[in-house]
Amino acid sequence: MSEITELSLALTAEDERNIFGGNDSYIRKIEDSLHVEIIDRNGELHIIGDKEGAQKASEIIRELVQLSRRGSDIEEQSVDYAILLKDDEEKKNNPEADNSNVLADIDRDIICHTISGKPIKPKTLGQKKYIDAIRNKMIVFGIGPAGTGKTYLAMAMAITAFQREEVSRIILTRPAIEAGEKLGFLPGDLQSKVDPYLRPLYDALYQIMGTENFIKNMEKGLIEVAPLAYMRGRTLDNAFIILDEAQNTTPAQMKMFLTRIGFGSKVIITGDETQKDLSADVRSGLDVAQSVLKTIDDIAFCKLTSSDVVRHPLVQKIVKAYEDFEKKSANKKTKKEIQKMERRSKNGK
Repeated sequence: MSEITELSLALTAEDERNIFGGNDSYIRKIEDSLHVEIIDRNGELHIIGDKEGAQKASEIIRELVQLSRRGSDIEEQSVDYAILLKDDEEKKNNPEADNSNVLADIDRDIICHTISGKPIKPKTLGQKKYIDAIRNKMIVFGIGPAGTGKTYLAMAMAITAFQREEVSRIILTRPAIEAGEKLGFLPGDLQSKVDPYLRPLYDALYQIMGTENFIKNMEKGLIEVAPLAYMRGRTLDNAFIILDEAQNTTPAQMKMFLTRIGFGSKVIITGDETQKDLSADVRSGLDVAQSVLKTIDDIAFCKLTSSDVVRHPLVQKIVKAYEDFEKKSANKKTKKEIQKMERRSKNGK
């Protein structure tokens, strides 16, 4: 039987208000996850449980207090991620997770602010590595499931570079796969035809630049939104270029896009390998690019996982459930193929 330990932490009333959550939901979450009991006695928290669980709970609470004192809002995602960082499997995948100040280190990296003054910053180790790669490399592939901030963070970096005059324009593109890149039958001008496919890319522009600034720069041609098909034959100099939904490109389209890049440009390519809309017999340009370009300097591949999902906690659970299901299905398929090969080999003898 594990030895029961009691640890104490002195907190101010303000600390408690910020980190306890509505109806003490955040503290209850820590209790349930680490199988400890947390009792508040006159501004002092008492953490009771086995030695390892009590120690982890104490470290999590200290990290949340650090975030709170930095003026950051403590959200459910912050608590979930703090708990995840204490998981042994996560520490194995991310050695930095063992650093007790990791949340505060991530929180210090402010990319920019929205028009309402809200800071935009990475919230996980995976996102932090992604942002660092964008700063240091010319071409970055951000690959991961929905909700990991791939496109939003790329947009924040693009707008920041544009506002600092590091680039002269922003170009956003996306394969309009649902219409096979043939947009002519849709009513309206080019922008009207493209909007249904590229609408998700506008969110960060409105939030960070404001509607008026966005429209003004759009009219000047300093911000361009176009389907991937319209990139052919161009050379894109001194621009911050984002290719979204890259899993829906063909190898030829990806090659065409990558060879458009000119001097002074920065390129971010985002995609989710699990959400391809291509025909079953067509290989994704994103998959091919990872094999072809993996050894080239100044190109980074950042893999985000379910641990980096920053939407509603339920989204993280859904993504993880699909990852586990697909892994099991792949293992079963591999096992069947091996058995099939063994039977053929046996019959051949």
